[in-house]
Amino acid sequence: MKKQKAADGIVIIKKYANRRLYNTESSSYITLDHLATMTREGRDFKVVDAKTDEDITHNVLTQIIMEEESRGETMMPVNFLRQLISMYGDSMQTMVPGYLEASMDSFRRNHDQFKSAVEGAFANSPFADIAKRNLEMFDAATQAMTPPAPAPAPAASKDDEIAALRNELAKLQEKVEKLG
Repeated sequence: MKKQKAADGIVIIKKYANRRLYNTESSSYITLDHLATMTREGRDFKVVDAKTDEDITHNVLTQIIMEEESRGETMMPVNFLRQLISMYGDSMQTMVPGYLEASMDSFRRNHDQFKSAVEGAFANSPFADIAKRNLEMFDAATQAMTPPAPAPAPAASKDDEIAALRNELAKLQEKVEKLG
């Protein structure tokens, strides 16, 4: 098999019918744990069905989360999962992914600020090593839940952005009217 890498530096992973994952960059079979590690390292990858070439990255990432959650130390509370499930089919479903992504980005920024503040506060105390280890564990946990940063979208003019927002608002209004 030949090495394959998408033009934008995304590593292509092929998933075969026998559930095996093949990393085209390293020309080797890998596991979901390898993909989890790549995600934590910020490596961008795309998982495709080897037969159909269909992008199945979302399904595989969800599978990784399920495996991580089944290992005992869950990150997602049951109430959150119930609320998330209840949003499927709701008129606001299209807004949830953007909201969750923005929330996670905000969480990461706050985490980085908190980390800097704590490191400064404990810099010359006996608690410095303990605080550092705790922050490293916290980093590992947050990285497991954060997807790699998406490629920046091409700059759109203000008029294009306003038109897109108006279009989205019209769609939402139509959905609300249908529900009423």
